[in-house]
Amino acid sequence: MTIPKNSICLWYDREAEAAATFYAATFPDSEVRSVQTAPADFPSGSKGDTLLVMFTVLGIPCIGLNGGPAFIQSEAFSFQIATDTQEETDHYWYAITRNGGLESVCGWCKDRWGISWQITPRVLTEALATGGPTATRAFNAMMDMDRIDIAGIEAAIRG
Repeated sequence: MTIPKNSICLWYDREAEAAATFYAATFPDSEVRSVQTAPADFPSGSKGDTLLVMFTVLGIPCIGLNGGPAFIQSEAFSFQIATDTQEETDHYWYAITRNGGLESVCGWCKDRWGISWQITPRVLTEALATGGPTATRAFNAMMDMDRIDIAGIEAAIRG
């Protein structure tokens, strides 16, 4: 296994392997690459416990660290998943929220491990990038949504 030059390291209490397995089953181009156990006791675990999980999410290399309860996730970090259809948007949104996750607003949700996700249709991102009245209409429509409704964004774009 080649170790990437740069990886995202995510801190979990104890369930890094379960999270990585869920991500690999949910997102294409995702896999659990390796599971490493602790060679000795550590502050929140024992020798032989899962310590590190190397995995990818949509091709992005990640490390799951079972570091214990000292730190928790926040919205300051999130995965942003660009989607092309309502079916794809709904698939990821519901995979996360119906597996112990939480819904939020404007396309944001959290998985059961506290990691934040933005499930964002490309049509919304493209509308916001255009600026002007189109961006304002798309933005205002998004502000009233939890899961993003592409038809609602497209209607807002048209005015």
